[in-house]
Amino acid sequence: MPGVKGIGGVFFRSGNPEAQCEWYRKHLGVPVNEGCAVFRWREHEAPSMERSTIWSAFPKDTGYFGDSGQKFMINYIVDSLPDILAELRRGGVRVEEKVEESEFGRFGWCYDPEGNRIELWEPPR
Repeated sequence: MPGVKGIGGVFFRSGNPEAQCEWYRKHLGVPVNEGCAVFRWREHEAPSMERSTIWSAFPKDTGYFGDSGQKFMINYIVDSLPDILAELRRGGVRVEEKVEESEFGRFGWCYDPEGNRIELWEPPR
């Protein structure tokens, strides 16, 4: 069964993303630059493969998370986006039809039982 390999990003809503990022930079040393921090790491099974986890504050009114009551969204790294989306659909999970492709990889979305939007990311190889 296809599954999650890691966390690709943690995104949260903020009434003032710039001030929020500055607080995290000042008090916790989060290396924020232009609204996000990039934490680089290597895959255990393939040490030559460099990956990253993104941390970012979004405006309070962003539509990117779906429901306005959702405060956070987690991006999970997957090996094969089509396979995991198909498996989720077979399991009766609500999955968005839209899939985005860019130089950063492929992205798809599903929802947990409480309606939280989850982002699934297949990085480029």
